[in-house]
Amino acid sequence: MSDDLIHDPKGGMPRLLEIMRRLRDPETGCPWDIEQDFASIAPYTIEEAYEVADAIERQAWDELRGELGDLLLQSVYHTQMAAEAGMFTFDDVANAIGDKMVARHPHVFGDESRDKSAEQQTRDWEAIKAAERAGKAETGVLDGVARGLPALTRAVKLQKRAARVGFDWPSTDQVIDKLIEEAQELREATDPDHRHEEFGDMMFVMANLARHLGIDPEEALRAANAKFTRRFQAIEAALAAQGRGPQDSDLAEMDALWDAAKAREKGLTNT
Repeated sequence: MSDDLIHDPKGGMPRLLEIMRRLRDPETGCPWDIEQDFASIAPYTIEEAYEVADAIERQAWDELRGELGDLLLQSVYHTQMAAEAGMFTFDDVANAIGDKMVARHPHVFGDESRDKSAEQQTRDWEAIKAAERAGKAETGVLDGVARGLPALTRAVKLQKRAARVGFDWPSTDQVIDKLIEEAQELREATDPDHRHEEFGDMMFVMANLARHLGIDPEEALRAANAKFTRRFQAIEAALAAQGRGPQDSDLAEMDALWDAAKAREKGLTNT
């Protein structure tokens, strides 16, 4: 094939598909790309999805186009490997998601009324998904919750599924009581394996508490990470102004600098 498409800046999707085909060509492609398989590429797929989310969170709109391109490349990569194995093509993937969106939106593409609330549409969506799972012989309540999800996200999804059939605490207070119970069990655990188990139990209850409070635990933890980073960098900046670094300080001084950074963030003047 001519290189005209490869070097066409307006080649769009056909260009990207041809670039990936050429990269994977066993005779003329890139040695690194040729060696990859689904398992080796999957971590990059997850990483690129997080980078898209990060750009959105930072409202870095100039970066978002590139990050979405990186994520699109992951789909192209996987589908090229699938095509080589005779499993499916990129068109098959695009058609499958198109079919799914049409089937799940009968109020837009079918004869159902659009006169429904967002909450009713969510319930209808879940009912359609349940029917799809039944068609795949996924009969268990928890079937189909992807194992590759971040652990906190998967915990919330598992709990939501169980809650649909009544397996749930009726109040937030009961979840907090369970969290206190798990914390005490973790305190009392002495064996490393036991501590590992109890810590996991406590994290699972934390995810449940987030669900009851209407909080996305991944988002909350990302915000806490950002806050920690921001305040620790303030400590570094304060010490650098004195020609020092954290290694030249101690916990008491850094804790005081942390409190000062926290007070500034809260708009206080007596820092």
